[in-house]
Amino acid sequence: MHLSPRRRATRLLAALTASAGAVAALLVGAAPPASAAACSGYSSSSTTCVSAPITINGTSYDADWYLPNGTASALMLVEHGFSRSCKHLRGTSKAIAEKGLMVVCLDEDMTAGNPALATTFGNALADRTVVPPNGKPLPVKYLVGGHSAGGHFAALVGQQLATRGYPNLKGAIMFDPVAADGFSAAVSTISANGTRPVLSIAARPSVINLFNNSFGALTGLANEFVGIQLVWTRITLGVPTGGSCHIDSEGDDTDAIGVAGALCSPNATQTARLRDFASTWAKDLATGTHTASHYCADADVISTCGSTVKDLVDRSLPLAAPIR
Repeated sequence: MHLSPRRRATRLLAALTASAGAVAALLVGAAPPASAAACSGYSSSSTTCVSAPITINGTSYDADWYLPNGTASALMLVEHGFSRSCKHLRGTSKAIAEKGLMVVCLDEDMTAGNPALATTFGNALADRTVVPPNGKPLPVKYLVGGHSAGGHFAALVGQQLATRGYPNLKGAIMFDPVAADGFSAAVSTISANGTRPVLSIAARPSVINLFNNSFGALTGLANEFVGIQLVWTRITLGVPTGGSCHIDSEGDDTDAIGVAGALCSPNATQTARLRDFASTWAKDLATGTHTASHYCADADVISTCGSTVKDLVDRSLPLAAPIR
């Protein structure tokens, strides 16, 4: 039987959806790997990795911390994705910490962004009862961020901080976030009508990121620039393929389960791009600086974009684009 290209594409997407669902079903019961693995063999001249739990209302939560040698400019939450672990974001956390921020990741269940834990953690941050290890003081400024379902968790934590009126929430930076119920309201609350940055580094549309299902909430914000979708290299049967991958934020810290779940492998070039944007944005939000090369004044007008953004978006294929 002869099938039109559109019918073939539809069947391909159905098959991919079924495959992703099968992988997700396998991952649901998988506990995150032990937190201590994140700091094993860690090497940095300017930061230290410490696995130390956070106790909130008598309950202990596994956590990994990345501590700059000097005084941290801010604390940034960098949360792992569904059925993943903090160790899978070690390189990205390190890149941000080496820009002078303290980074924390909770090794906990991220199903649907774990709204209950997000509220608990957001309250603890607002109350300033979170205690960093090694005698380091808790920074006054906060940023929230995370990958995939961890991006949704981060948005909920930021929403709780904003709702509580915490005065030093400086913004959100997410890595290919996957939205669940409440995501749109959460990022809108963080944005505060465009007065607070909400930024995202996205991969190409795919089954595993629900075809960039976070974009509707992000582009609905009053912010003129909400981030960039990284390069993809070709279109196969109407579907963007190649180039960026949902787990680019994990990079060389990923594993076979991550690759199977994402249906792609991280690309070293894309991971380097993601970490450059993430760490530059984080430093800017923490210190009040503005690295113009990494933003667009108006995402709809490429001529307003800085040089690093333009280097990616002034192409045909491979293609990248501001989120708009």
